[in-house]
Amino acid sequence: MNLPKVFITRPLPPPVVERIATRCDVEVQPEDAPLEPARLAEACRDIEGLMTSGVRVSQELLEHAPRLRVIANVGVGYDNIDVAACTRRRILVTNTPDVLTETTADLAFALLMAVARRLVESDRFVREGRWHYWQWGYFWGADLFRKTLGVYGLGRIGKAVARRARGFSMRVLYCDIVRPSPALEQELGAQFVDRETLLREADFLTLHVPLTPETQHLIGARELAMLKPTAFLINTARGQVVDEPALVEALQSKQIAGAGLDVFEQEPHIHPVLLGLPNVVLTPHVGSATSQTRLAMAMLAAENLLAALEGRRPPTPVNPEIYT
Repeated sequence: MNLPKVFITRPLPPPVVERIATRCDVEVQPEDAPLEPARLAEACRDIEGLMTSGVRVSQELLEHAPRLRVIANVGVGYDNIDVAACTRRRILVTNTPDVLTETTADLAFALLMAVARRLVESDRFVREGRWHYWQWGYFWGADLFRKTLGVYGLGRIGKAVARRARGFSMRVLYCDIVRPSPALEQELGAQFVDRETLLREADFLTLHVPLTPETQHLIGARELAMLKPTAFLINTARGQVVDEPALVEALQSKQIAGAGLDVFEQEPHIHPVLLGLPNVVLTPHVGSATSQTRLAMAMLAAENLLAALEGRRPPTPVNPEIYT
């Protein structure tokens, strides 16, 4: 019996690979690094299943994969995959929502707290041996308690961040194209407002929208100018949602107070000015990076992959319209 061939673009936890290997002929990229396009194209030539994370799957790549039937993305965002091209080829695309919601919300709130209380600056100050005695004026930051949190995008992660804000007695405003039920708004303590009100009243603006043509540069110079000079921007969504040069200008000019960023417009390349700004906390796209969550993500991706290859409907399809 010929087993379906599968290529995995990153080394995943052994239990995940072992689960797939019991029912597929598996090849795993051994290095946790981006693949050269030519190497990826060659690996995809005879496969039926592709499990990917952080790899661009373009229409051109699909042309090198005539037998491909399913792409299991190990992540909730799938802007790295040309879903329209996959749908035209009747290639199923899946992702891994839900399992990373709480972990990513944790990081968003950690960035918020770190930049507000100047934790990275303080840590560096101590490590560099510059703390010689206590001073009244050291590292004054901003309070969270009873401040206004603006949530742009009240999806799974946005809701989870809003729940965390209740522990700090924060006023929660949100803006989204879809409103939840009044009961859920009440549970979250979240008030729906228009975009301009959200920007003008937020002390902390946290972004939780997918990357689409409509959200490209959702936050640019005009939006940053609406924020309070004491406001902080938190982005754990996608880098391209923010106009990075405009953000740099706003931070340099003290138009806003600071930013906590896990994602960047041209990542892994970061605007060089950001690296030297003290009012910014930077992390390398680690929103879901805990052992428990990454294992759960990979396991869900594996179940999606196996279900599709065996003719079953996977748990979390991105383009289920191919079934019709």
